[in-house]
Amino acid sequence: MKTGTIIFLIVLVVIIGILVALYIFGSKLQKKNEKAQADMRVGAQTVSILVIDKKRMRLKEANLPKIVLEQTPRYLRGSKAPIVKAKIGPKIMSLMCDDKIFDLIPVKKEIKAVMNGIYIMDVKGLRSSLDAKPVKQGLFKRLKNKVSKK
Repeated sequence: MKTGTIIFLIVLVVIIGILVALYIFGSKLQKKNEKAQADMRVGAQTVSILVIDKKRMRLKEANLPKIVLEQTPRYLRGSKAPIVKAKIGPKIMSLMCDDKIFDLIPVKKEIKAVMNGIYIMDVKGLRSSLDAKPVKQGLFKRLKNKVSKK
C-alpha cells in the first residue's frame, strides 16, 4: 500500500474513535442532566412573586447568597447568568432563572413561579397570560421571509 492510503486510514480510525468517545460522553452527560432535572422537579414549589427587575449579570454582582458562589465552579463565577430581583412576601431576593423562560418573565408584574430554592424553573401569569416577545430577525432572515412569502 502507498503511504498516502495508510495515513488516510490512520486519520480515519482516529476520527471514528473520537466520534465514538464523544457520543458516549454526550449520552452520559444527557442522562446526568435528565436526572438533575427530575430531582429539581421533585422539590419544586409554586410561589406568587412580584418581579422588580431582571437582567443578565455576573454571579459576583448579583447579591446571591455566599453558599451559591462557593458551590459554583471557578470558571463560571465570572460568566453572566439570568438574574431576577423579586419580592416574595415581605422579602426582596435575587433569584436565578432558567434561560428558556427568562424572556417570558414580565417586569413589575406579579407572576406565579415554579421554584426550587432560588432557581426559577417555570412561570405562569397570575392575572393574565404570558406571551413571548417576538424575536428580532436579522436582515438576511427578513429578506428570505419576504422572498418566500412572494
